[in-house]
Amino acid sequence: MNDDVRNIVLVVVAAGISAALGWVARTYLWKRRLRRKQSFFGLPDNSESLLVVNRGAGGPELAVMRYDVFALLELAALIKDCNAHAQILPHDTARQGFGERTEFCVGGPASNRRMAAHLSSLLPGVRVNVDSEPGPDRGSFQIGSERYRVDNGKEEYALLARLTAERSQNTRPVYLFCGQTAITNQATTRYLARNHERLARKYGNSSFALLLKVINSQAYGPDVVELVEDVTRAAQTPLPAAATPRNTHRAS
Repeated sequence: MNDDVRNIVLVVVAAGISAALGWVARTYLWKRRLRRKQSFFGLPDNSESLLVVNRGAGGPELAVMRYDVFALLELAALIKDCNAHAQILPHDTARQGFGERTEFCVGGPASNRRMAAHLSSLLPGVRVNVDSEPGPDRGSFQIGSERYRVDNGKEEYALLARLTAERSQNTRPVYLFCGQTAITNQATTRYLARNHERLARKYGNSSFALLLKVINSQAYGPDVVELVEDVTRAAQTPLPAAATPRNTHRAS
């Protein structure tokens, strides 16, 4: 073997080793990223999860609002990426505890009984105005001493929460996507899909509740979302029996 052939062989071998090391490194990083994502969502390989959805008001029995369907699609993609499976249940048929399977609950308490139960038991510092009669406070959120009113199509609020049951052996989380309007439900799921890595770094597997604001949804749809603040402490602190909000946030 002359020097030229030997050099060619060495180059080919070095290139093969480099490619193999690169593949191993990429595979390791991909698996580590996947495991972190699975841990944050409580979705190990081949695990089961629940998608609990509200039903469109005034529609057929099994009707679901268009934007809530889009929200389910956002969540289904996340679940599939974790190599897990999902079962879709209407809110009034999901009569079971939580913690055994990861649950994604979509819709406000006016149209989702499951959401109303979760807010009552897990976030007692949150009240949502579910009055059917028109009025300035219809659909508004009260979180602690603050009230957040809805201005349809301009400024709308939504609550994104990751919660686990305390003093329970079942540790799979419940995710709440509670918006003032249907499009804000989708905006909240999209916010989670885009920011789950940052949220996982900040909160790990701990509970949190975030108040989001959806800006000008009539023009931008569910894409322009701002984080108002972390309201975990206020949301988990029970309100006094006759709590009256001191401040009201209105759309400008």
